[in-house]
Amino acid sequence: MNDDVRRLSDPRELRALAHPLRTSLLAALRRHGPATATHLAQRFDETTGATSYHLRQLARHGFVEEDPGRGRGRERWWRAVHRGSAWDTADFEADGEGREAAEWLQRHQAQLIARRHEEWIARQSEVDTAWRRAAISSDYQLRLTPDALAALARELDEVIRRHRAAGDAAADAPGAADVFLGLIGVPLPPDAP
Repeated sequence: MNDDVRRLSDPRELRALAHPLRTSLLAALRRHGPATATHLAQRFDETTGATSYHLRQLARHGFVEEDPGRGRGRERWWRAVHRGSAWDTADFEADGEGREAAEWLQRHQAQLIARRHEEWIARQSEVDTAWRRAAISSDYQLRLTPDALAALARELDEVIRRHRAAGDAAADAPGAADVFLGLIGVPLPPDAP
């Protein structure tokens, strides 16, 4: 899998990604590695036909590809091409369907961030103290210009990439675990408390 985050600029790519099963399939391949449509169907309680169809749609738009080093006969293994996807919602304002897809993906991300945080809150008392101390649950309010927010996003991306590379190098280190990090940076409405 390529380490890069894929920048989406084509509305068709964004629309292809804006589907609940496709985002789940892609996330599973990114986190757990290559799998067959059958394996993914079992994981998500779907039919193999549905997972196979949606994997082909993701492949058509370059999100996943067949893994030629795996499988026998008709068995097809799929792998993610990139570690993440990113887009600028403003790039899709002129395309109604692209704008709807961008908004759907934003809502999906917001729900995922909220769900992961709720899951953490529910299970944190059962987790090792070191992880409880290391976990992040903060909010910040900054006064920025659009250019300053864009610069902050670029800097955070560089920091995250550096830590991802270090984590990959130490993947088998004792105590290592996958970590979910969700960040948003949006201007507040003038009447926000």
